[in-house]
Amino acid sequence: MNPRVKAVRPSADYTLTLTFENGEVKRFDVKPYLDTGIFQELKDLSVFNSVRPFLGRVQWQDGQDFCPDLLYEDSTPLLDEVITKQRSIA
Repeated sequence: MNPRVKAVRPSADYTLTLTFENGEVKRFDVKPYLDTGIFQELKDLSVFNSVRPFLGRVQWQDGQDFCPDLLYEDSTPLLDEVITKQRSIA
């Protein structure tokens, strides 16, 4: 079983910074879902920014949600992003 989300921070580029119960911090990209069904409402940044952790997953004001397993498996550790950016600068 994957760890559950304990905190979430939305970004204007339609990504979520997630903090999991095990202390890992990862980034999840919501953009691939924005043209699908109820997730289209999330294109409105005021709606997107309403995201909250809920029972180990994330959920928006109108009920859109992602399960914790998808969030954990399909997100990128922030440490990896920092290392990649440092290498491109060097």
